[in-house]
Amino acid sequence: MRERVEQALAKVRPALQADGGDVELVEITDDGVVRVRLQGACKGCPMAQKTLKHGVERIVMREVPEVQRVEAV
Repeated sequence: MRERVEQALAKVRPALQADGGDVELVEITDDGVVRVRLQGACKGCPMAQKTLKHGVERIVMREVPEVQRVEAV
């Protein structure tokens, strides 16, 4: 599952990098929670939570259906 989550994040990464940010996979819990760390401009951005839910989480859950949610750490 980790490889598929990484592949999904790779699809999101270019958009984040275009705005000076990035995302790093921290862990995947046994109950399907993906924990990521927003980096660069995304780290302190007021829109980070929206980016996480409507961008990162949407794509990861579409690509890896067994993921329950995505959280920032």
